[in-house]
Amino acid sequence: MSIEEIHQPIAAELAEVRRLLEAEIQRPKGVFSEVLAYILSAHGKQLRMQLVLLSAAICHGVSDKTCQTALALEFLHNASLVHDDVVDQSPVRHNQPSVYQRWTNKAAVLTGDYMLSRVIEIIGELRSVRIWQIIAHLGTQLADGEISQLHINRSMWISEDDYYHIISGKTASLFAACMEAGAESSAASPKQVKSLKTFGWNLGMCFQIKDDVLDYSDSEQIDKPTMNDLRSGNVTLPLLISLERAPKEEADAIRLLAEQPIDRVGEETIRNFVMRYEGITYAYRRMAYYRDEALTALNSAFHDSPARRSLTALLDMAIHRVR
Repeated sequence: MSIEEIHQPIAAELAEVRRLLEAEIQRPKGVFSEVLAYILSAHGKQLRMQLVLLSAAICHGVSDKTCQTALALEFLHNASLVHDDVVDQSPVRHNQPSVYQRWTNKAAVLTGDYMLSRVIEIIGELRSVRIWQIIAHLGTQLADGEISQLHINRSMWISEDDYYHIISGKTASLFAACMEAGAESSAASPKQVKSLKTFGWNLGMCFQIKDDVLDYSDSEQIDKPTMNDLRSGNVTLPLLISLERAPKEEADAIRLLAEQPIDRVGEETIRNFVMRYEGITYAYRRMAYYRDEALTALNSAFHDSPARRSLTALLDMAIHRVR
């Protein structure tokens, strides 16, 4: 299914949320407007907006409340990325200089703070206690995921469970909240809300694991820098499993190499190590597991429909995408 076909059940509503985003760019004055335009014009995949809209569409339909919820979650997502880039000192986001790199740390932090304040205003105007609770809880989960990753930075001794805890907080919780909030905006039944929240969480796990797999790809093939996690000192699933499978002496040597600032030769050494011990293959098996869990949850509460087919296609796209 093409991206246009995936968007078909929510095409008009997606256009409306994008219009709302454009209006937000004009809302502040001066540098805030310039920075917002820079952040939001990059768009990225806008997957979180799509999830909010599709989760409402599969229930009782998209409403103005749904569109505002999608806007708030897109703002929250982008604010977290702006702040994360400051924390990680990441120079690039969406193949362009990150906000702090183009302006300053202060401009990036303040812009992120402004966007979070707009999230509070937007959700407050909806007068939905449940959606407010979902987004407030999401904020704590995102922070927990980032703090957990910061705590183990450059440690090559984390467990597989540690890794899943981190990506659950950083990514899966956001996907789950988008689906849950979208369903709540459409007056879904408790069974439907639970189903969509579970689908979103498992989709998020697939999405993050695939991101970690792509980090071991050829940079020219995917048209973006690779091995970023390694340079940042973050061990991800392909390397983690390879370290567990390798003989102790070899694994210890790789851990020692990865815990230091690394050059291109070191990157290729670790990439070859991961390929030799089939860390990528294992990661795909885990994605298949989460995909099955997502589909079981979705199919338990919903009959076939264009929105259900679009959600299934997004799940497959998350696993099979090349960038």
